[in-house]
Amino acid sequence: MEVIEKRAGSVPFDPFYDPMTARGLGPHSDYAPTYWIGTAGAAPEDDGPVTADMDVDVAVIGSGYTGLSTAIHLAKMHGIKATVLEANGVAYGCSTRNGGQAQISSGRLKRSQWIERWGLDVAKGMHAEVVEGFDLFRGLIRDHAIDCQPQDGGHYYIAHKASAMPALESETRLLNETFDYSAKILSRDELHETVVRDHEAHGAMWEPDGVGVHAAKLAFGYLRVARELGAKVHTDSPVQSWVLKDGVHHLRTPGGTVRARRVAVATAAYAPRGLHPRLKDRLMPIMSNSVVTRVLTPSELEAVGIQKLSPLTDTRTLRHYYRLLPDNRLQIGSRAAITGRDAANPAHLAALREGMARKFPALRGIDLDYSWWGWVDVSHDMMPRITGLPDLPGAFYALGYGGNGVMYSAMAGRRMAQLVAGEAVPDLPIFNTELPHEGWKTPFRRLGQWGLYHLYHYRDERK
Repeated sequence: MEVIEKRAGSVPFDPFYDPMTARGLGPHSDYAPTYWIGTAGAAPEDDGPVTADMDVDVAVIGSGYTGLSTAIHLAKMHGIKATVLEANGVAYGCSTRNGGQAQISSGRLKRSQWIERWGLDVAKGMHAEVVEGFDLFRGLIRDHAIDCQPQDGGHYYIAHKASAMPALESETRLLNETFDYSAKILSRDELHETVVRDHEAHGAMWEPDGVGVHAAKLAFGYLRVARELGAKVHTDSPVQSWVLKDGVHHLRTPGGTVRARRVAVATAAYAPRGLHPRLKDRLMPIMSNSVVTRVLTPSELEAVGIQKLSPLTDTRTLRHYYRLLPDNRLQIGSRAAITGRDAANPAHLAALREGMARKFPALRGIDLDYSWWGWVDVSHDMMPRITGLPDLPGAFYALGYGGNGVMYSAMAGRRMAQLVAGEAVPDLPIFNTELPHEGWKTPFRRLGQWGLYHLYHYRDERK
């Protein structure tokens, strides 16, 4: 297990941070103790904290995948050199705590659910958007030589029980016949012989687009590209207040006030609730746990039988996402605690271990090299939004991927750059509506989440 470097002048990482209760985040926190940070090497140089008041054209709040993609595309497509403000280290939040799985999605809903919600024409437009987004994602990695260990080979959506197969078969037909997208069904035997010997599996749907990446190396590559294109990335500079005065956004940080004509918010689940009243409670932060084992022995590798390094997920609502890493460790993650104060409850780690052992009995009790958790930005209707704020001129946001932002965040950053620059974007619901708010139900959301988790667990585990 590699030793995770401490940031210079840092304070210890707070594993119990909860965006729904904490007043703010940072600055100077160490990174979460993830496999990605432990194996990425040193981050590229950034521009350090804000140290004086400044006037800028565009301020981007958040330096994860979305914020850095926004800065990259503002420079590449519009000649605008953005100023990125980050509360802690670059990509401190979910961009270095995820599972490194790039899938052809932009939120939690499937194509059939897009049709139910918006109709076929809009669903086809959404499909075209994510296909173009995947091309953009691959192109950024390729064209800028981002060394994030991309493992291309599609995404396997694995039925964890027999009753899940009919829905996968129906979705596969829909993808082929309606969206002209070449998904296919694999039987249990085919899956075991060619992909993974998952003991729970009853078959799988394969989608051609799926890439495993080293999450932190991807983020650090975006940082390098953004700065090469002229963006400034100021770390340890949390936005402590945001006021619009005479058409100018005043963003106060510990080191000075940044006055910006336009602001792009890319904070995912790590924005404090007080960042701006117009954004308050429009997301539901959901915690996800992840572990990485020690390096597997040859006999364990044979028993696990993973022959593809691309993303694997199962059909649980409280989904397991897993894959073999290039150094022969196994990574697996799932949903976990509801509150930050319960994050370290041993029951959550035990449940994830048990989930791994059901899939791979040979790994029961295996030593873990890494264990961490992080917050996912889930919208109340399970789809992201990349849009402007009608009553806050010059302000935009891209939020709400629901755990599917590794790939689509690249496209979301490009779309937000277009909005900031005054260009039109496709006429799709994720661009022309805002994130929904739960209104009077807001104080009771976690109680509802607790109830839903029990229901989902029951549905997931019954035969």
